[in-house]
Amino acid sequence: AVVSTQSTGVIPEVQSYLKENDKTNSVVLFGIEQTALDLLTLGYNVHVVVDACSSRTDTDRAFAFQRMRQAGAFLTTSESMILGLAGGSDHPKFKALQK
Repeated sequence: AVVSTQSTGVIPEVQSYLKENDKTNSVVLFGIEQTALDLLTLGYNVHVVVDACSSRTDTDRAFAFQRMRQAGAFLTTSESMILGLAGGSDHPKFKALQK
């Protein structure tokens, strides 16, 4: 496990991983506004799962989402992300995923 005391998850170990796996162009995040902004700056497509994110207050949460969207992040829900990753209703587990 990598422990970070920074306000971003884009620490040197993550940057190295992303560089070594150069086919990676999208990242799905569950929280952490600064990480989203840093990944966008590095040129990644960032998908933020809004129902998996929290903040100290509802106001902080709303403004964090607004800031990430303005910076180019895609805001989505866990259901939308899961069903999208399944690829379509022809996936053998599609009905189970909808529950």
